[in-house]
Amino acid sequence: MAELSGKYLVGVYDDDDTVLHAVPKLRKAGVKIKEVYSPFPIHGLDEALGHPRTRIGIAAFMFGVTGCCCVLTLMIWTMGYDWPMIIGGKDPISIPNYIPITFEGTVLFTAFGMVITFLISNGLGPGTHFHPRFDVRATDNKFIMAIEVSRNSMSEEEISRALKDSGAEEVNIKQF
Repeated sequence: MAELSGKYLVGVYDDDDTVLHAVPKLRKAGVKIKEVYSPFPIHGLDEALGHPRTRIGIAAFMFGVTGCCCVLTLMIWTMGYDWPMIIGGKDPISIPNYIPITFEGTVLFTAFGMVITFLISNGLGPGTHFHPRFDVRATDNKFIMAIEVSRNSMSEEEISRALKDSGAEEVNIKQF
């Protein structure tokens, strides 16, 4: 994950609908938005910002298949070949008996895999540092739009005016 540095214009919005409708207006005006921070998820914001559809479901499926295969392999090998036991008169390799444990193993592998995927994809984990905060109210009741001034061809005043016109309550300058 790239470190934040440089000069940012920070638009502070009061309502989720306002910020959701402001994003396409600003993008259409040529403003390159770094990120939008909100105290809760806003449906449709990813599409408005131009983020591609996530492929995290594919990762979850692959972790589940891996868990299923590992658990079935372990049980078939231990109960069928390494230490065969006849329990309740059933065959040592009896797939219906393995279904509950296979399900639990699938869920376990998927859960741990998704936590690790989340940490890696968001640049979190040991030795990483948290983002500096653009505005402390972003975790409480305000919606923050961060715009990196150096990435935009528009002047700081033009971007500030566009933010105000799109419904921002206040526009602040943040230097990192």
